[in-house]
Amino acid sequence: MSVDSVQRATEKVARLCTQPRDLVTLWNEVTEVVGSVVPFFQTPCWYTVDPASLLMTSHFHVGLPEFSGEWLAAEYYEDDAQSVPDVIRSSTGISTLHEATDGDPSSSPRWRRNMSMGGDQELIARLRTRTGEVWGALGLYRDADKPMFTELEKSFIAAVAPSLADGARRALLFGQAAEPEYVDSPGLLVLNENWDIESATPGVAHWLAELPDGNWDRGELPSAVTTLAGRTLRSAEDRSRPGDVAVSRIRSRSGRWLVLHGACLTSTGQRRIAVIIEPAHPSRINPLLMSAYGLTEREKDVTRLVLQGASTTQISTDLVVSVHTVQQHLKSIFDKTGVRSRRDLVGRIFFNHYEPRFRDNEKRVLANKAVRGGPWTAD
Repeated sequence: MSVDSVQRATEKVARLCTQPRDLVTLWNEVTEVVGSVVPFFQTPCWYTVDPASLLMTSHFHVGLPEFSGEWLAAEYYEDDAQSVPDVIRSSTGISTLHEATDGDPSSSPRWRRNMSMGGDQELIARLRTRTGEVWGALGLYRDADKPMFTELEKSFIAAVAPSLADGARRALLFGQAAEPEYVDSPGLLVLNENWDIESATPGVAHWLAELPDGNWDRGELPSAVTTLAGRTLRSAEDRSRPGDVAVSRIRSRSGRWLVLHGACLTSTGQRRIAVIIEPAHPSRINPLLMSAYGLTEREKDVTRLVLQGASTTQISTDLVVSVHTVQQHLKSIFDKTGVRSRRDLVGRIFFNHYEPRFRDNEKRVLANKAVRGGPWTAD
C-alpha cells in the first residue's frame, strides 16, 4: 500500500471518530478502514476501558457476542507473554504475540486459545488520547499462512490510536447522554446552522442551566454553547485537520467545571452541530473504592496507581512517600480487600465492579442499546 493511501486511511479514521454516534457503529465503520491497511483474520476485537482504573468495560467482536469467562479470567490472572491489560499498561502500547514470545508462541496459553479460533498471530494496541487518557484497546489476528505484521502496519495502528480513543470516549458520552444513568450523566444538544435547537437529551437542560448567561426556559442558549458551535463549523470546514473537535472548559454557576465537546453532523446532507456537556471529572472509581472497601484517601491513591500498573518505586515517587510507606499501605489494602498480591487486587476489583458492566454491555449490544463505560454501580 502506498504512503498516500495510508495517509488517506489515517485521515478517514480521524474524520469518523469526530462524529458523535453509538460505539458499535463507530467500531463497524473504522473496522473497514483499518482492514484496508492492515489485513486481519475474520474480525477485530474492540475493547473499552475506564481511564481511571484501566480496567475493561466492554468488548465488541462480530460473531462473538459473549467473551468466555475463562478467557476473561486469563486476561487478569494468567501469567502469559501477552494480555490486553498488560499492553494497556506497557510503555509502548502495542505488541504482537510472536514478538512477545521471541518468535515461538507455542508455549503461550493465549496462542493456543487463538489457534482454537483459527488465528495464529495477534496484535494488541492501546487506544490512548494525545492527552494521555486510555479509553480502549484493539486486537487484530492473522492465520498461520499470512505474513507477520509489518512495521508500517504497526505504525499505522499507532497513528490512528489517538483518534480511536477520542472516538470511543465520544461514543460513550453519546450513549450516556442518550440514556442517562446518573444524575450527572452528560447531556446532548443538536443545533442546526441557524443555532435553532433540533433535539436535546433528557439531561441537557440541567447542564444548560448551570452555564452562565443562558435561559433554557426562554430557549436562549448560553454564549459558551453558541461560541463552541461556531468553532465546530469552522473546524469542519478545515480539511487539513480532519480529526479536530472543538472543546471548551467552562466554570458553571455552581462553581464546578464543565467540558463542552462540539462535532459537526453531516449524515442528512445538512450540517448540524452536536454539543455534549459533561462534568470535568466524572470518574467513579475513587468513591467506589472508598465505599466498598473502606480505604483511606492515601490507600485509594495507592490502589489507583496499582491498577494503572505502577511499581512500588513509581508509587513512592508519585505520592512523595517512602517505599516502606507504600509497602505498609499495600499491606493494609490487601487486608481490607482480602487479597494477597497486586494481581489479585486488580482481579478482585475487576470481577467485583467491572465484569458486571462488561456483561451488561454485551447484552446492550445485542439489544441495540448504547454501550456504557465506568464501573458497575447499579444496586
